[in-house]
Amino acid sequence: MVGITGTVHSWFESYLTGRDFIVSVNDASSGRHGLTCGVPQGSVLGPTLFNLYMLPLGDVIRRHGINFHSYADDTQLYVAVSPDDMGPIDDLLSCVLDIETWMGENFLKLNQDKTDILIVGPEAERERVQSYLSTFNLNVCNKVKNLGVILDADLNFEAHANQVTKTAFYHLRNIARVRPFLSQASAEILIHAFITSRIDYCNALLSGAKRNTVNRLQLVQNSAARLLTRTRKKEHITPILKSLHWLPVSFRIDFKVLLLVYKSLHGTGPSFLSDLLLVYDPPRALRSTGAGLLVVPKVRTKTHGDASF
Repeated sequence: MVGITGTVHSWFESYLTGRDFIVSVNDASSGRHGLTCGVPQGSVLGPTLFNLYMLPLGDVIRRHGINFHSYADDTQLYVAVSPDDMGPIDDLLSCVLDIETWMGENFLKLNQDKTDILIVGPEAERERVQSYLSTFNLNVCNKVKNLGVILDADLNFEAHANQVTKTAFYHLRNIARVRPFLSQASAEILIHAFITSRIDYCNALLSGAKRNTVNRLQLVQNSAARLLTRTRKKEHITPILKSLHWLPVSFRIDFKVLLLVYKSLHGTGPSFLSDLLLVYDPPRALRSTGAGLLVVPKVRTKTHGDASF
């Protein structure tokens, strides 16, 4: 299925077969039993072999015509629902049942406690879809976490910003306790590891977010800068940020978006982003740009409320 043959196939076969296990509790041990599935926990090949094992799951989902993304053992399904058609939801539910069946046949289990449903769209449409889903005894969440990012039904990312702010200030308080014993270089390493890395993580999603949402993250950066430089709260923050060569949060967001666009246009960005950009080269130079080159995102002319699961 994935083109592994010959010597390489023999390597994998040798690695996976002939293993057994025992269970030890205190001084008591069970007998040896053969392992018929699975890989050694923490092994280098474990993630690669798991991804290969999960490949058929994509075929199961594609049979239902549903869009999806997979990352390790996390799979997300997406459907778009129009106001007068619940067919996509029925397809989605049928797909989930087939996924559960496939997992049962392949020694896996669908974790119901970690299976969340998020409906994105206007509030009235969300309520309508949620009412339809309630007939199937399915619970709908107002927010879900996706690879460390909290997505909410309004896609305003306020819950995500609140969580980042709360976690960052917790670490700032801990760093402040040991700051007198740290050198400037050591303190900067801690600030970057626990604070700025969190502010910058997936910050392109905050492009266009409300000013209050971004301002909460700016307060975190200001506090981190003052802690690092040992300056008082009354001192103006702009010179402090300049001395550290730190861009304000809003500029960091813009920089990340521009960097993603540049990489996508030059073949070093994610393909799913490159496919969304259309380069338009007008026949004559535009007065506003001078270069005569525009990047236009591909958009749909008609949209409906989206339900993502």
